[in-house]
Amino acid sequence: MKPDPSKPSRRNIIGLALGASLVARQALAGQADLQLLMVRRKGCVYCAQWDKEIAPVYARHPEGRAAPLLMVDVDGPFPDGLALARMPWLTPGFILLLDGQEVTRFEGYPGADKFFPVLHDMIAEARRWG
Repeated sequence: MKPDPSKPSRRNIIGLALGASLVARQALAGQADLQLLMVRRKGCVYCAQWDKEIAPVYARHPEGRAAPLLMVDVDGPFPDGLALARMPWLTPGFILLLDGQEVTRFEGYPGADKFFPVLHDMIAEARRWG
């Protein structure tokens, strides 16, 4: 059975996550100001929906370039040096960080049509804040 090219494979998703992790490590090292921390949980159906609808285009989207992605499991481990308002517990959760400090967050997945507009507003708020 041939794989369906319209569906991201587990290998593609893992590759995206590893690439995003590398970019995020560079961001935490001071090479970028903003990053988006995605908190996920194994078996989360909305995380899987995000993986299908957003992950393949995230890094190419203007908001994705402005806020590189770092994915973590809700149970950790979390990168050292983060300053979060509270520990996340809903998945998926999206926390916008400015130099490792939480600026704003939204919990849950609003769907493909609303994800980037919401992230755009979050980035605008972070730029006003920082």
